[in-house]
Amino acid sequence: MTGRLHAWHIEEREYSRQEQRRGRRHAYEWLDPRRTALVVVDVVDFFVEANDYCRGIVPQVNALATALRSAGGTVAWVLPSTRLQVSEDFYGPEVARLYDASGGQGAMADRLWSGLDAETTDLWVEKTAPSAFFPGHSPLPGLLEERDIDTVLLTGTVTNVCVESTARDASTLGYRVVVVADGCAAMRDQDHNATLHTLYRSFGDVRPTTEVLALIEAGAVAKGLSRP
Repeated sequence: MTGRLHAWHIEEREYSRQEQRRGRRHAYEWLDPRRTALVVVDVVDFFVEANDYCRGIVPQVNALATALRSAGGTVAWVLPSTRLQVSEDFYGPEVARLYDASGGQGAMADRLWSGLDAETTDLWVEKTAPSAFFPGHSPLPGLLEERDIDTVLLTGTVTNVCVESTARDASTLGYRVVVVADGCAAMRDQDHNATLHTLYRSFGDVRPTTEVLALIEAGAVAKGLSRP
């Protein structure tokens, strides 16, 4: 099964609006890798097998995970809980049962999409709500607080549901949020781009993988963490 990438974009008028507001295009022009976490949302068989855009983000997620680990950062794999209890009233019984089972069964490492380069020393968490940062529905905020994380790089699926929910709540909690534009997947370009617009406008930065990798490298050099 091959993957593909979204034809993502943010309109120039929105870039211009932010540049006029803060004097620069991107909110976050630096990061400290040791205080940064790559958060990968819901890249499990249920979503990846049904959407070739999900398969398309795997190389970008792997590149970011490798780079951030090497620079002393944190990689967090966030999976749907096996106890989601999705509302039948809202989704209907058939779809609710599908979403209830979306996280799979067994150890979390076995439920993650097999093409991802995960390590046992990474963070592994479940969530029982769309957002990985909503209080009481995931241990992720507490685990990141223990590591003194102040910046989150968001990847995963679905862009306009769980990724967006996670970005909004992370921003509300005071994290510096960077959404990786080619590291997230929706069902259509229209859905993906509408969400990127909203997040860039009000909740965080939006950048492609190449630029995020450059930020990680620059941060590592500044902190004397780069490897020869």
